[in-house]
Amino acid sequence: QVQLVESGGGLVQAGGSLRLSCAASGRTFSSRTMGWFRQAPGKVREFVAAISWSAGITYYADSVKGRFTISRDNTKNTVYLQMNSLLPEDTAVYYCGYAPGAGGGVWIYSSYGTYDYWGQGTQVTVSS
Repeated sequence: QVQLVESGGGLVQAGGSLRLSCAASGRTFSSRTMGWFRQAPGKVREFVAAISWSAGITYYADSVKGRFTISRDNTKNTVYLQMNSLLPEDTAVYYCGYAPGAGGGVWIYSSYGTYDYWGQGTQVTVSS
């Protein structure tokens, strides 16, 4: 079992920044990919970004490229999502996911079903 705990959400004005954190614990392995997804009210959960744990290969949704940065800290077993130039349409609950393995490419890690474990989510609200 893997436990994921997100933090760092909040209310911010458009153009502002937030950094989300996701701390992993339990039976984690270095061969993994961790991702961020988000879900706005009435919408499906959508891919935001992912990172392969060992190699640090990153993947991004087109809507966040150039604004968001995913990174990880191996010593803390934590993945981060730095969000800059936030827009009102970025408002959503953000979820962290854990997928075993790596190297599958963006088509694999942008898929919700690839992830075996999820955190409880953290709310991000961007006001206009």
